[in-house]
Amino acid sequence: MKRKDYISWDEYFMSVALLAAMRSKDPNTQVGACIVGEDKRIISTGYNGFPRGCSDDEFPWDREGEDTKYPFVVHAELNAILNAGGRNLSGSKLYVALFPCNECAKAIIQAGIKTVVYLSDKYDGTPSVLASKRMLRAAGVKLEKFEPETDKLEIKFR
Repeated sequence: MKRKDYISWDEYFMSVALLAAMRSKDPNTQVGACIVGEDKRIISTGYNGFPRGCSDDEFPWDREGEDTKYPFVVHAELNAILNAGGRNLSGSKLYVALFPCNECAKAIIQAGIKTVVYLSDKYDGTPSVLASKRMLRAAGVKLEKFEPETDKLEIKFR
């Protein structure tokens, strides 16, 4: 008889996105993304951080003030799209920890991603997210709020 306590595909792919988020050096918000093809194979992952060659120690992590992280950080969704290395993303599904901003929505639409599965929508109602939802819906991108069956998954190395 097979195991009955295995995780669903959505739990698996969202867990990969959350695991990717753990690579982020951002002291405040860690976001991860996982792009999955129609065949349920992972195409790419990404997390929020500075572009290659831009030192995590030399660029700002501040959220307020004159010199903030915002002009420099590449969001997880865009990193996942760029990390796909030009592979065809048409019809794919994006799993992401935080609902995409308007800039990431543009990249998602242009890449041909057809479904966005998100865990948190904590910035719902902000101009960026309102614009994002408007564009994604207009482009026919399906939006799915991820509702986990469990509060946590545990990974043990020993």
